[in-house]
Amino acid sequence: MVYKTSCLLLPLALVFLDFIITSSLAKPIPTTFINVLTYGAKPDGSTDSTKAFLAAWQVACASVNPTTIIVPKGRFLVGNLVFQGKKCTDTPISIRIAGSLIAPEDYRTVASSEQWIWFESVTDVSIYGGILDAQGSGLWNCKNNGGSNCPTGAKTLLFSGSNNININGLTSINSQKFHIVINSCNNVNIDGVKVSADANSPNTDGIHIQSSHLVSITNSRIGTGDDCISIGPGSTHVSIQGIQCGPGHGISIGSLGIAEEEQGVENVTVSNVDFTATSNGVRIKTWAKNSKSFARNIVFQHINMKMVKNPIIIDQHYCFYKPCPKQESGVEVSNVRYEDIHGTSSTDVAVKLDCSKEKPCTGIVMDNVNLAFQLVNQPAQASCSNANGLANDVVIPFTPCLKRDILMT
Repeated sequence: MVYKTSCLLLPLALVFLDFIITSSLAKPIPTTFINVLTYGAKPDGSTDSTKAFLAAWQVACASVNPTTIIVPKGRFLVGNLVFQGKKCTDTPISIRIAGSLIAPEDYRTVASSEQWIWFESVTDVSIYGGILDAQGSGLWNCKNNGGSNCPTGAKTLLFSGSNNININGLTSINSQKFHIVINSCNNVNIDGVKVSADANSPNTDGIHIQSSHLVSITNSRIGTGDDCISIGPGSTHVSIQGIQCGPGHGISIGSLGIAEEEQGVENVTVSNVDFTATSNGVRIKTWAKNSKSFARNIVFQHINMKMVKNPIIIDQHYCFYKPCPKQESGVEVSNVRYEDIHGTSSTDVAVKLDCSKEKPCTGIVMDNVNLAFQLVNQPAQASCSNANGLANDVVIPFTPCLKRDILMT
């Protein structure tokens, strides 16, 4: 019996050995490299290279092999770019940028569209390095000086309806409007980006996420004229970690509730963030009107504040467009945790929970919060309405609508 069993196992062993040898000899799938210079791009900052970039994309889009588009050193002038992915083969495409992409100096050229650079319905696209300069200062001046014919402006970089996106080491400066927008996407990783615009540049959010899932933003430095990061309706499972924010309006969930039939935001973690001289730190903002939206399962932790005007704020009476609705918000805010938050406030009210009478905030938890009023180096104050929850460990300033956890006393 032993002999027969050994004879039966021998062919199986040989088949397995053949599989191992064949697998080890398998050749890796080759990568195709495409240089935009081949298609007529000029790194002189004055020649329109729009068609060259689109031509390079079409070749990459049709490739059956993974493709890397090379943008060498230099300044490449490009107008509105739309990189369409619906007809692509869905093999990975990497874009490695050593130089800069420059928008036309006349802001009206790009502002005629809602976005300058648009990736639509793409899969497995990665961007590495490079600078995007939208040259938006002319539009900022138009808006700030009360110009009646100022266009809304274009977002610098938009990904919409896309999957498996990586943005690594990219720099965006002088955006006309939002710098980076992730809309209706899944599995997005943004790491090591730099965003820069003047503190007085209107509506220039650094990174805006909307209707997207599994989004990670890490190790990035953002200074701009609006929210460093904003999370809009329909976004879930968002992780934000290792961010330096300032100047700007902080990190915001919302605004939510501008429409009655609107999706909510849930499962968001904001961790290891330094806020410097921002108007807000961590903020949830909702419109004061009827809505079925919500913000729930939110964690803000391991955060340093330095001269922040509103370090912790829930604003359920947010209004940006006049006239304001002056109602009570229907957005439900629940299960929000603030943990290990320290630093200084530039105003005497460091914690403001301004919740809705119609839908009070529930499940608010503060644990190890210590904020001082910078001007007098003393504990700041807290303002609280229509909110309930727990205060664990040290909470300074103590928020009166939160109960002390009896297990901690």
